[in-house]
Amino acid sequence: MQSSNGRPRVDGDGLDSGAPVPSVRAHHQGPSRTAAEAPEGVRYEDPWYDALASGWGESAIVSTPATEVPAARRHRESGAPAAAQIYLEVQRSAAFQEVRSRYRRFVVPAATGFFLWYVAYVVTATTVPGLMARPVVGAVNVALLAGLGQFLSTFLLTWAYARHARLRRDRAALELRWDTQELTRGVKGGAS
Repeated sequence: MQSSNGRPRVDGDGLDSGAPVPSVRAHHQGPSRTAAEAPEGVRYEDPWYDALASGWGESAIVSTPATEVPAARRHRESGAPAAAQIYLEVQRSAAFQEVRSRYRRFVVPAATGFFLWYVAYVVTATTVPGLMARPVVGAVNVALLAGLGQFLSTFLLTWAYARHARLRRDRAALELRWDTQELTRGVKGGAS
C-alpha cells in the first residue's frame, strides 16, 4: 500500500497493514467512490493530510472551482477605488513623508553601524585570533568581551529604536492613521 508521498504505509509495529484504504480523492468526493476506482492507485487516508494544500502528487485531483464573490462583499468593495485614492493621497502627503524620513534617518545609520560592528567582530575573530585570545581579567579574554558586547549593543539598539519611535514618530503616525480611517469611513458610507 502506498502513502500519498510514495512511501509504503506501515502500522505502528513497522509492518504493512494490507487493509484496503480509500483514496484521498474518494474521501473528498464522498462515499460513492471506492479505492479500486481511483485511477492513481490507493492512497494513505490520513485525517490530518490536506490534499489540496500539500502540493505533493495531487496534480490529478481536480480542485474545487472558485466561487463567485458574495453580493454583500461586492457591495462593501464598491468604494475600493475611492479608498485606494485616499491611501495614495495620504502616502503623498507631507506628514507621511516626514514620518518616513524620520524613520529612515534613524534606521539606516543604526543598521549600518550595527552591521559593521558585527562584521568587525567576525573578521577580527578569524584574522587576528591572537588578539581575541588575549586575556583581560582571569579567564575572560577580548573575544568573550566582544561577544558580550554584541548582545549589549543589540539591547541598546532596541531600546534606542523604541525610544526614537515613541518620541519622534508614533504620534504623527497615529494621527495619519486616524485621519486615513476617518476619510475611508466617509467614502464607504459609515462602514469601517
